[in-house]
Amino acid sequence: MKHSGVILKMNSKLNNFVEYDLPIGDNLINMNKLIDKKIYLNWNKNIFCIACNRKTNKSFFQGFCYPCFINSPLTSECILRPHLCQAQDGIARDIEWAEQHCLKDHYVYLAISSNIKVGVTRKNQIPTRWIDQGAYQAIKFAKTPNRYLAGAIEINLKEIVSDRTQWQRMLKNEVNKEVNLLDKKKNLLNHLDPIFKKYVYQKNNIIEINYPVKQYPTKVKSVSFEKNGEISGKLYGIKGQYLIFENGNVLNIRKHNGYDISLKT
Repeated sequence: MKHSGVILKMNSKLNNFVEYDLPIGDNLINMNKLIDKKIYLNWNKNIFCIACNRKTNKSFFQGFCYPCFINSPLTSECILRPHLCQAQDGIARDIEWAEQHCLKDHYVYLAISSNIKVGVTRKNQIPTRWIDQGAYQAIKFAKTPNRYLAGAIEINLKEIVSDRTQWQRMLKNEVNKEVNLLDKKKNLLNHLDPIFKKYVYQKNNIIEINYPVKQYPTKVKSVSFEKNGEISGKLYGIKGQYLIFENGNVLNIRKHNGYDISLKT
């Protein structure tokens, strides 16, 4: 079986184990079915911007040409730093886009990918955001009517909890399972600025996520198409947006948004 075309980050669906589909060209490839099989991924030396479809020599911000990186609302500063969002004040690269993406309900959450972290995501990105980060468990901490407020709460909590994912530990499944998310949520409430108390999410459901991984590596090595050309090997599993191969090589699919590749089994 061979498929060719531009790839985008994998679609995911929460089930007993996360189900992954890789968009490649006009096709969706069920990647779970390829686990324990040898696959070959070849880069066809082309990259296309995921915003405007322009051919580009270099990808910026995981899939954009340089002009879109500078101008697209998809690469606004508040994507990485929600507390800098100004859409609530009528300021944005594209206010119509911001109305649909920044001025909608957002959640502040706690998740365990290796250790505990705090993060922000739009309501309609749950549980996708948690899956993309390789979270083992997650709980909603606060619900806000816009991105700025969620970012402000995240900044408040970052004094106590990191906002970083330790991706290598996550891929080796070195997960701190001693952390109780509900207890941590209650503890963090004591550190929350009183002005944010009204946004605290009252329900305490803990979501647990299982990934389709046959065997986790003891060491991981990140590979890319620029350095490796062909990336091949037996697929041992998928976690976050990473393909995990039997030799410990890991490929970040999201990093290669817009790459024109061929997939062969």
